[in-house]
Order: sequence, then C-alpha cells, then structure tokens
Amino acid sequence: MNKYIAGETRYESMRYNRCGNSGLMLPAVSIGLWHNFGSNDSYDNMREMLRTAFDAGITHFDLANNYGPIPGAAEENLGRMLKDDFKAYRDELIISTKAGYDMWPGPYGNFGSRKYLIASLDQSLKRMGLDYVDIFYHHRMDPDTPLEETMGALDQIVRSGKALYVGLSNYDGETMLKASNILSDLGTPFIINQNKYNILDRTIENNGLKSTAPMAGKGIITFSPLAQGVLTDKYFNGIPEDSRIRRDGRFLHDEDVNEKRMKIVFGLNDIAKQRGQSLAQLALSWILKDSDITSVLIGASRATQITDCIRCIDNTSFSTEELSRIDALSM
Repeated sequence: MNKYIAGETRYESMRYNRCGNSGLMLPAVSIGLWHNFGSNDSYDNMREMLRTAFDAGITHFDLANNYGPIPGAAEENLGRMLKDDFKAYRDELIISTKAGYDMWPGPYGNFGSRKYLIASLDQSLKRMGLDYVDIFYHHRMDPDTPLEETMGALDQIVRSGKALYVGLSNYDGETMLKASNILSDLGTPFIINQNKYNILDRTIENNGLKSTAPMAGKGIITFSPLAQGVLTDKYFNGIPEDSRIRRDGRFLHDEDVNEKRMKIVFGLNDIAKQRGQSLAQLALSWILKDSDITSVLIGASRATQITDCIRCIDNTSFSTEELSRIDALSM
C-alpha cells in the first residue's frame, strides 16, 4: 500500500461524546479488533479498514490481550499498523486493551490478580510497540480474587504511566459500583464500562449496569451491537459459507439464526426500511439513542461495512411508536 496520509475532513462528520464525567471524548462509533485482525487475516485488508475508520473520524481502536487467533495477534498487527500508518497520529488515537481471559498456561494467566494484570499489560505494550495505552480494562469479574487487589492493580498501572484511564468490562451494576468506590478512594481515573448490548440482548438493562453507570458518572461502550451479524442482512437467505458460523462457530451458532429469531430480524428490517436505514444502521442507531451510551463498538471484515455502519449517526432519534414496535418484536 502507498504511504498513508489521513483525510483532512476526518473530524467533520463524526459525533464525539463525553465519557461519563471525565474529560475524555470518544467517537459515537468505535472499531473493535476482536475479529478479522488475527494471524490468519489479510494485513492489507486490516490496513484498509483502519485507514477507512480513521478517515471517517473513528479515533478509538479497541483490543484485548487474547484477540486473535492466535492470542496476541491483533495487538501485534495493530503495532505493525501503528508503525506503518498511524505513527504520526498517535496523539489523535484512543487505544484500549484488556486482560482477564485465558492468555497463557498456569495459574497466573487469567482473571484478576495483580501479577496477571500487570504482566499482561507489559506484554500488550510490547506487542503494540507503545509506551502506554489510553484505556486499560479488566476484562471480566473474578469470583476469587479480592476486588481490592484487582482495583489496586489498575491503580498501580495508571500511576506507573502505562495507562491513562481504566475501565471495567463484563461487570454487572452492583460489582461495578463496588469497584468504582474503591477506585474513587484510590484516586484512579475509572471512566468507562464495556459490555455486550443490542436489541436482542439487553442484559445490562436487567443487571443494573445501564442505570448504575451514569449515576456513578461513568461511560458505557457496547460490543456485539449487531449480535455477531444477526442484526444485518447477512443471514436473510440462510447461512452463507463465508459466515462466522461456518468459519469459527465459537460465538455464533446455527440456532442463533433459527426461524423464530429470523422472524424478529425481518420485522426489524421492515422498520429500518421505513426509516431509510439498513438493518445494521437501525441496530446501531437504537443503541446510540440513549445519552447514557458513550460509544458503540463495531467489528468489520471489509472497509465498506465501516462506511455503512457510520451512517447510523445520521438518525439516532426514534418515535415512541418505533420503539414500541421494536420492543414488541424483540422482548
């Protein structure tokens, strides 16, 4: 690929939202490197996707230590792209990573101990070629490690200069609030929660996170907003051979696109058409309708999907009738 020079109009159309009560603003649409940035994927395609994203004002690239395959590959590939394309733009980027899931063998390679979290971030920084990340998350609640130890590790990470802010991922509202109180006492800049949320999965509405986070002055960024592709046109005519179900099968299964589920999807698509949107745009707009949501994380396998998804910010207003129809279909 030729030398990359970012588009001069990159900040003209993207919307940026303040992250809780912090000074940090995130783009309404962020990009996640969970899928399609691993060791088996095309490097040129990765570069095209991130170039397209940044040119459209997406300043936030989100990773985790175990994103691949193989674990760590997404961070390594981002590190290469930072060197090849984005070195001059580092101060315009928000780069986040996480630790909490299995990363290496033995008792020190997962969950939330001080040893694991600090070692994992050191490895992540090396893979990405960075001195610090903008946001470092604890990736999941740990039922055994004292919350004080995990939060103390996050505090130490910030004080060491290896992260500017910290976040929590996959926490429920009650545990998030306990963690928030600990971090507040320590003076740690905890600003954001990352959780799954979409029209078909409203867990954060039921576990207290969606209501508790804004009351605590924390932002929310959502992943899997398109339900792993179910809330797109990809499965309108059955399961394609190049689909995630056929290629991977870990996070999406045949039963996720059964007749009952697809009846809901087709009903939502009818509403989208009436709004002049694609189904994917409707699903993203529905999440961003709430001021409690700071940003929505999209994944992509090609650059045109990013361009299509970004158009969701053109219309995030819903009538009472539209919301009622969506709820009647999906709840």
